[in-house]
Amino acid sequence: MMVSVIIPVYNEAKTIAEVVSRVHAVDIDKEIIVVDDCSTDGTRDRLEALPQAYNNVRVLYHERNQGKGAALRTGFSQAAGDVIIIQDADLELTPEEYPRLLEPIEAGKTDVVYGSRFLDRSRKYPLTLSIMANKFLTFLTNVVTGLRITDMETCYKIFRRPVLDHITLKSDRFGFEPEFTVKIAKKGYGIHEVPITYEPRTEGKKINWADGVKAVFIIFWFRLFD
Repeated sequence: MMVSVIIPVYNEAKTIAEVVSRVHAVDIDKEIIVVDDCSTDGTRDRLEALPQAYNNVRVLYHERNQGKGAALRTGFSQAAGDVIIIQDADLELTPEEYPRLLEPIEAGKTDVVYGSRFLDRSRKYPLTLSIMANKFLTFLTNVVTGLRITDMETCYKIFRRPVLDHITLKSDRFGFEPEFTVKIAKKGYGIHEVPITYEPRTEGKKINWADGVKAVFIIFWFRLFD
């Protein structure tokens, strides 16, 4: 089973090289597709060396900033793997957990896995505005779709490639998360959650309150009309 790891990146010059190195070191059959969403902080300088350093890395470039959802669509369009993993370009999550995240798919239990930061109740995180917003949006998503998940906004969404053939994604920014979740629920896909390790960062976050408000609209819009 070959895996396509899609890494959307925007202004992550400090972390992108380490993230790719750690993803590359995971012992699974994979390709790594990095999509730079028109970074302006020197990220591109670091990305240019990656295909020479790793023979399974491709770097794609947007000529204008379009958002995470748009970068993911670009990556999805080039993915050749049987399964897709979405990986953020910061160091909040742990690529070494890929084998555990892939296990339910490999075992034929599900077509979609979410890595949940909150499934393991023994792990305690500061109750930031970001976490409170995520918990509210996850609750709302569950009410609207009938799902019973704990972390809708998780980066770690892992799914069989054919799932994308049954949905059309439109959101350019962080609306990808609720749109994807609502649309796969409407298609009847169950989501198997696996607990993951999470190291929250306090600076460099690109999501804001307006994205949270838009997420509420997206949840209802794509459930009712698309």
